[in-house]
Amino acid sequence: MTSEAQREIDERTNLTSSNKFELLLFRLGKDAHGDKSELFGINVFKVREIVEMPKITAIIGAAKGVLGVVNLRGQVIQVIDLPFIVGCQPVTGLNIMLVAEFARHTIAFAVEAVEEIVRLDWTQVLAAEGNAASGMVTSIARLDGDVDNTRLVQVLDVEAIQRRVSPTPDQEVNPGTIGPSLNLRPGSVVLAADDSPMARTLMEKSLEAMGAPFVMTRSGKEAWETLQSIEADARKEGLTIRDKVALVLTDLEMPEMDGFTLTRNIKQDVRFSGLPVVIHSSLSGTTNEDHVKSVGADAYVAKFAPAELAQVLRSVMSR
Repeated sequence: MTSEAQREIDERTNLTSSNKFELLLFRLGKDAHGDKSELFGINVFKVREIVEMPKITAIIGAAKGVLGVVNLRGQVIQVIDLPFIVGCQPVTGLNIMLVAEFARHTIAFAVEAVEEIVRLDWTQVLAAEGNAASGMVTSIARLDGDVDNTRLVQVLDVEAIQRRVSPTPDQEVNPGTIGPSLNLRPGSVVLAADDSPMARTLMEKSLEAMGAPFVMTRSGKEAWETLQSIEADARKEGLTIRDKVALVLTDLEMPEMDGFTLTRNIKQDVRFSGLPVVIHSSLSGTTNEDHVKSVGADAYVAKFAPAELAQVLRSVMSR
């Protein structure tokens, strides 16, 4: 491995300690009105590789939006027609295939063109709720910062898209299948954070099945502010944060403040000494799990497996 390649790997790894991330920008074609081709993005940590479009084998009875499968490096991978899903029309065709890994799945997305990789601060990213009724966009990235006429990028919720195109039966979420209730201190809650509406719904169902009261937030910044507010109220009552919050359950990719920064803030603040933090993320894989350990999280669990989530939370609470 060259020193330059190692430097790039080290820089990318260090992004998790600075509330920054890298976004792969790509285009899908003109929109339904035949206007300009908008920019879309996906977190680089989810992209395994980028290849020219190979020959695709069509699958009989495949769902709309599924082009078929390809055999890539010994693995058969489903290919999704991303322009079709979001309502765009490629001008030059489906030229590029993005192979992505998330939530322990490997899937490929056909796109028209790849633009570049940009390095952004999570403060440049705003939640898309209210501006993206489709549920396929988690956030809007402002490439040039908070200035008028900044270039905007729609960050796609690839998990939601994958589940929409190829739905898989969720594990049944009820007390019978999820196991024993989570044993929390009376009066305490789980403080949870996730920017995806779909993920929040699944988390809420899981926590309800565990019999665990919770407070749900939509970003790391909101969770951090909520935690500080709860701690201040606890002090006024002569209590500690552990009397009010049993643990923090957080996603990693979130606008304004990511889960790495949230976890680090909690672990480095004496007010929250001993407060458990569990990462619940679609950024699966050894590298990302190593990043989780580096910020001091107590555990990591990949989305979306309610029974496994319950088991991890019970394990953390029993320590």
